[in-house]
Amino acid sequence: MVPTEQIRFTRKNIAKTFGSASESYDVSARLQRFSGKHLMPWLPEQDDLTVLDLGSGTGFFTDLLASKYQRVIGLDIATQMLRFAQANRNESITWVEGDAHHIPLQDNSIDLIYSNLVIQWFNPLDNAVKEILRVLKPGGMFIFTTLVDGTLHELKSSWRQVDDDQHVIDFKTATQLNDVFSKQSCQLVEQKCQDIVLEYQNVIHLARELKGLGANHLANKKNRGLSGKAKWFKMTEHYQDFLEPSGIYPATYRLFSGLVVKT
Repeated sequence: MVPTEQIRFTRKNIAKTFGSASESYDVSARLQRFSGKHLMPWLPEQDDLTVLDLGSGTGFFTDLLASKYQRVIGLDIATQMLRFAQANRNESITWVEGDAHHIPLQDNSIDLIYSNLVIQWFNPLDNAVKEILRVLKPGGMFIFTTLVDGTLHELKSSWRQVDDDQHVIDFKTATQLNDVFSKQSCQLVEQKCQDIVLEYQNVIHLARELKGLGANHLANKKNRGLSGKAKWFKMTEHYQDFLEPSGIYPATYRLFSGLVVKT
């Protein structure tokens, strides 16, 4: 069991890391754009709904939700993200700073929760799912994307041949996700798992994109300093095993999409 204080410290660090990426996030968000749009066919047609964008970030998709639904709330843990969103998005959106493990909304108050590439950061996930279901109305929907095990396997494999430190976060498996929802008062009625391969000019390009997304926070990393140049060089040499004939560096993201209904 991870100590409560350590969990709080980790969440604050995640908020700080993503907040510092508020200005660069939209430029780096190729995967987020794809995955967020991937959820659109699951959105209900009824427009008189109260909708929560959980982990709203810069508010790109919150804005799209606000063009479709009457009442939209964007919730994020990062103050800087919320400031950016409030300054750049639809004025009708209500912005709330909060933690998914303690959502500052009333019980049974939300018709639809939309969450794009966020729940991989929730720890413990079970507690966050309980909160999501608490604020959802009976019959309400939670639609989400997340990354699962297999994501960035090229980067993990390349670093594994250099040292035993953590360089990529530990993603849950699709089976573990199913187990989490099976224990709650809900039903995972739709799910899809697919590999998305993005192409990079080099490994530095990949590292910069991950940093630009704020996705470089590693709770279990032993060495908090920068990896030495020698280690980095060795890792990039091993990454060349995955090099495409065109000279492009691939990175795989295993995307899990789910539609949950509160019972």
